[in-house]
Amino acid sequence: MRILLLGATGTIGRATTEDLVRRGHDVVCFVRPGPHKAEPGLPPAATLRFGEITDPDALPRDGIRGERFDAVISCLASRTGAPRDAWDIDHRAQMNVLDAASGAAIPHFVLLSAICVQKPLLEFQKAKLAFEAALKDSGLTYSIVRPTAFFKSLSGQFDRVKAGKPFLVFGDGRRTACKPISGADLAAYLAGCLADKSRWNKVLPIGGPGPALTPRDQGAALFAALGQAPAFRQVPIALMDAVIAGLAVLGRVSPGLAAKAELARIGRYYATESMLVWDAESGRYDADTTPETGRETLSDFYEKLAAGDVTVDRGDHAVF
Repeated sequence: MRILLLGATGTIGRATTEDLVRRGHDVVCFVRPGPHKAEPGLPPAATLRFGEITDPDALPRDGIRGERFDAVISCLASRTGAPRDAWDIDHRAQMNVLDAASGAAIPHFVLLSAICVQKPLLEFQKAKLAFEAALKDSGLTYSIVRPTAFFKSLSGQFDRVKAGKPFLVFGDGRRTACKPISGADLAAYLAGCLADKSRWNKVLPIGGPGPALTPRDQGAALFAALGQAPAFRQVPIALMDAVIAGLAVLGRVSPGLAAKAELARIGRYYATESMLVWDAESGRYDADTTPETGRETLSDFYEKLAAGDVTVDRGDHAVF
């Protein structure tokens, strides 16, 4: 197939590009002009085209160019989840992609969303849901993929633990859980949506191979990979609430502090909500009904990280 890919320079976008190329698809990646333009780190077989996705005319003019495509896969996501960034990217930029896909008669739209939109308390979740609704109403065949936590987002304490510091958990570290998924396994699932009709016109929550892991479990796996005795430090949820309240008050006179308050709210959300399927009837997260895919576990990844076989650059997500 001929595939138009957005968000190709992100962690999941890169993995998806590689998977699509391995499958023999003709992949055109539309990416932002910038420092990565000369060396984006994508497979040579992928075609790169450049433009600003926030410009509604750029994708039709510089990306699609009047050519035929069988599907579009969008791995676009805001960098931090801050309100302005979220509505600019998770909604308006995605709408630009949808409008361009509709105008070019591209029949299938595969969207990388997030499982946390099940309980939308934050602006970036509301922005994602607004776009999901627009995609469902577009008349295009859609596959909306909502993955659980990425390995990258669960590796933020690697350096501190390696340095002999305790693993931080909120509360007792057992309040939340997820089924972590690797970039390669998620990429394979996204690519599989192209031909698997059972994934068409559906919202698809997905996790990696179980069982579901709590933060305590994640810390134990990290200590095991580093050959260290487990040591945990509990951080009260109330402390986060106090920080959020303080930043919210100061944010009334400082836009910068208002943005930090929203980032703190995002951190609290992930500290108190599981990344599993939400059962509205029972009012709880359900690990058993959270679908699984792939073979790589978080423990496998931590062992590679400890051995120096992989590295993690968390960039803007380091705040979490």
